Amino acid sequence: MENKKNTKAILRKKISYSLIVLVFLLVILFVAPSRGSGAIIFLTAFFGIIYIIVWNIILSRNLSNYMVDYAMASESTQNIFSQDLDLPYALMDKRGIIAWRNRAFNALVQRDRQSKKDIHAMFGSISVSDIEDITDKADFHGEYQGRKYRVRITRLYIEEAYVYTVCLFDETDLMELKERKEGLKPVIGLIYMDNYDEAMESVEEVRRSLLEALIDRKINQYINGFNGIVKKLEKDKFFFVIKKENLDAAIDVRFDILEDVKTVNIGNEMRITLSIGIGYGCENLSRNYELARMAMDMALGRGGDQAVVKTENDIKYFGGKAQTVEKQTRVKARVKAHAFRELLENKDKVIIMGHKILDMDAFGAAIGVWRIATTLNKKAHILLGDVNPSAKPMVEKFKTSEYPEDLFISEDKVLNSITNDSLVVVVDVNRPSITEGPVLLKKAKNIVVFDHHRQSSEIITNATLSYVETFASSACEMVSEIVQYISDDIKLKTLEADAMYAGIVIDTQNFNVQTGVRTFEAAAFLKRCGADVTRVRKMFREDANDYLAKAEAIHNAEIFEDFYAISECDSENTASPTLVCAQAANDLLNIKGIKASFVLTLYNNTIFISARSMDEVNVQTIMEKLGGGGHRSVAGAQLKENSIEDAKVRVKAVLKEMIEKGEI
Repeated sequence: MENKKNTKAILRKKISYSLIVLVFLLVILFVAPSRGSGAIIFLTAFFGIIYIIVWNIILSRNLSNYMVDYAMASESTQNIFSQDLDLPYALMDKRGIIAWRNRAFNALVQRDRQSKKDIHAMFGSISVSDIEDITDKADFHGEYQGRKYRVRITRLYIEEAYVYTVCLFDETDLMELKERKEGLKPVIGLIYMDNYDEAMESVEEVRRSLLEALIDRKINQYINGFNGIVKKLEKDKFFFVIKKENLDAAIDVRFDILEDVKTVNIGNEMRITLSIGIGYGCENLSRNYELARMAMDMALGRGGDQAVVKTENDIKYFGGKAQTVEKQTRVKARVKAHAFRELLENKDKVIIMGHKILDMDAFGAAIGVWRIATTLNKKAHILLGDVNPSAKPMVEKFKTSEYPEDLFISEDKVLNSITNDSLVVVVDVNRPSITEGPVLLKKAKNIVVFDHHRQSSEIITNATLSYVETFASSACEMVSEIVQYISDDIKLKTLEADAMYAGIVIDTQNFNVQTGVRTFEAAAFLKRCGADVTRVRKMFREDANDYLAKAEAIHNAEIFEDFYAISECDSENTASPTLVCAQAANDLLNIKGIKASFVLTLYNNTIFISARSMDEVNVQTIMEKLGGGGHRSVAGAQLKENSIEDAKVRVKAVLKEMIEKGEI
């Protein structure tokens, strides 16, 4: 337009005219006489001034809208923003106030007065700051009147001011197609019977085939109910394929096949439990199968009786209520022992480490591995950092002339001396972040793991040999079996047998928790090697202040939801608050009706939680929701809450949520 004028200049000129009139009226107001005709002039001037002031205020507030209206009146702008555009289209200011809408937009919001004026009324997820941050264009997603839209907002510079265009793209059909496509993706899964051999031995021989057939039928009906296919690979292993939408349905009912299969009883003393591993999310089917195998390893490593769903970036757990079944056969222990020996024979140095704040079980297991390596003429060291006060007396006994000076070594020295021919052995832990040397794990080429804790989503992935048995009472029990199978030449000294026996005693709470036949067999072996029960018992006698703190924690315990004891332990006068905390949690289980106990203590600006249970509740799954982990009956977590009361609130919230969902 050749004679196009600056809109802002015109508006300013109009405003200046009103200001001139305002000044003129002010002069009249002050010089007009107060009586007769002068009073009329005075009132006229007064109301004229009020009108001009109000008019200017309204004009300043709606200046952006006036400018848009003026711009829309021009021929060139009208061609750009055609009223006949099929897409809902509008103009607004930076506050989200809509100044102009085309017909399609009007048709969309015709029954919604608020949405005609304000974009935030349509899409509450779009804030004023979101609009102000736009420099060119930005896309947002929202839902309006049951339809899903992509909201494209573009910033334009018109007549020396910024205005924002809004264009709505209806993506409802597209999103439904995407969801449908996602739901049709194949999901690969594996089903293993955890205790097939043990269950079959518990039933009469003539009825074993019937028990197997009933279990097979349950599994086949379950997968067929999802319109999937299932194939039996071995006597206790199945492979299946379902669609993603069916997986969502199985997750909604939390894989009820896990509980349903336990109802099969034809006289078998032991109920069958299943482990399910599922992988999905990759376009490559072979990769989904690999994810399923990894998920199955995770399920078995956590004790079985659960389903694990794994993608490339996420992992979810379901079930895990049953007590882990002890394996009577030692074949696996013997195989692992021989594999461990082969690894040792090809290495020149062995570095042994446990978890942070080394406890008695980790230390005893480390000593057992050290003796194995030394007997095979390998240079071995134990990585030593902070030690739990309960284990310090035992550790000090190894700092004598009877043992080499470099038995214990610091992380700095290890990192400078480790080579490709070095072997790192991790005991009593399988989470890299809480080991004594996380950096060492990244640098080491050869890693062996011996642990009895259930695995979480964080595991040592680059282990050359991994031996994780969740039914074992302790790492010392596992290493005791390894010692017996690896060589007949290995002889434990009395002090070493004491350390390993003490580890079993602590982790089993004097053989009361997680104790099986193999636990007593390991203890008997250590007794033959010279372990002294009385000597170990004297070592763990309690300090008077610790005993009083534990008694106070038990006295102040709160019973939550009828079955859960929650308390706190004073850390001011105790040498080892975390140990006293754990002991109090153990003692609270002696109260009738208590299924699980949780004792909290503040230590080094961190709130520690000790969780214990008998056999009805899996405290590991509870602690995992708080960022911790552990064993089915012995677990813990560390929180960075402002106070113990805040931490208690979190524990109660997790318990209530899991109770409502039927997870505990």
